[in-house]
Amino acid sequence: MTERKYPIGIQTFSEIVRGGYVYVDKTDLVWQLAQYAKFVFMSRPRRFGKSLLTSTLESYFKGEKELFEGLKMMELEQEWMEYPTIRLSL
Repeated sequence: MTERKYPIGIQTFSEIVRGGYVYVDKTDLVWQLAQYAKFVFMSRPRRFGKSLLTSTLESYFKGEKELFEGLKMMELEQEWMEYPTIRLSL
């Protein structure tokens, strides 16, 4: 069994996946959010994953299919398209 590290302080989806860190797969929920939600207001306390969620959405909308290998998103998404993406960090 391969030892995996916890992603302490890492808030970027691509860095977690490429670095082999532990990642709890919630990409099916990300897919549902992208498919069915019109407006999303993320109001969560500090350190509850808002940055990681927005980073996951960014990777999804950029069409970075290779990052989602082995995750639930691969079973759900049929057309991997790239969309113009702007990410603001405040």
